[in-house]
Amino acid sequence: MKNFVVKTLANAGALGVAIWLLQDITLTGDSTGKKALTLILVALVFGLVNFLVKPIVKLLTLPLFILTLGLITLVVNALMLLLTSWLAEQFDLSFHVEGFWTAVLGGLIISVVSWALNVLLPDGD
Repeated sequence: MKNFVVKTLANAGALGVAIWLLQDITLTGDSTGKKALTLILVALVFGLVNFLVKPIVKLLTLPLFILTLGLITLVVNALMLLLTSWLAEQFDLSFHVEGFWTAVLGGLIISVVSWALNVLLPDGD
């Protein structure tokens, strides 16, 4: 359970950095508390998308992973971020990613920051 909380917080932090750096990734809310809650909920959705959908997409695109020497990972991460944005809209969360190239850059930022936070934060193992 502690590992789940740490990963969710790392995802929230990584999403927060991407929102802060890229103007086309937006998170709106009336107050700071509401924005923080929305960010945590979006991080949960993002974690579920990465847990459930990403392995299937990686398996289906395995030949492209081999052919591009793993660079297709950037595209897969962008698609997962766009799917998270779409799901957030369906759940009436005020998170939006505008465009594919923004999603590619956002996915790259989120990957690097999430990795760094997972290294720094303790896990439950």
